[in-house]
Amino acid sequence: MTQHQHTHQHQHTHQHRHLRATAAALVTFVVLLGAALVPGAAQAEPRPLEDYASYQPQTRCAPGAKPGTVALGRWLVRHHGGGFGRIGSTCSKHTTSEHQEGRAFDWMMSARTTADRREVKEVLERLFRADQAGREDAWARRMGIMYLIWDDEIYSAWNAFEPEPYLSSSCATKKKCSQTLRHRDHVHVSLTRRAGRGLTSWYDGRLPAKD
Repeated sequence: MTQHQHTHQHQHTHQHRHLRATAAALVTFVVLLGAALVPGAAQAEPRPLEDYASYQPQTRCAPGAKPGTVALGRWLVRHHGGGFGRIGSTCSKHTTSEHQEGRAFDWMMSARTTADRREVKEVLERLFRADQAGREDAWARRMGIMYLIWDDEIYSAWNAFEPEPYLSSSCATKKKCSQTLRHRDHVHVSLTRRAGRGLTSWYDGRLPAKD
């Protein structure tokens, strides 16, 4: 290669790098400009992680489906299959249930099928996984989950979602208990009152902003 050819190639490489740098800067400017002009275009920092929920039992009759409960139920069915079960239920003075406040959801899955068991296991692992900061049960806490019941086990927030044996008070033994009361045909999810209204951090961007 002659000196002239070398100089020409060096100039061409320099010009090419300059053009690439200019193009990259232009793209960055356009993105920032768009974020400034379009409401909500900039990605907001996530809110602080909620603490583990305490038990908030049903205290009044308000069975209408709460927006956060609906949003979580739809998300589960959309991303993990199964059926959209009940939220509200007829109120009774003899029972206490978050269904009677519209903040409990039944995700219809069957413990009798391998596919459903695998899917529920995947969801539970996702809910109870640590976040990038190493904080355990991050999604479950952000969703405002108080407890879940599935296949003879309960996972409660006040026990750091460690599985414990569950038997409905309506059943003397498992053998005399229906598949529904054993929660083998659905996953029961109970939410805090704030989560039922969609006010915990997981619902940011999933529901209309509250004033």
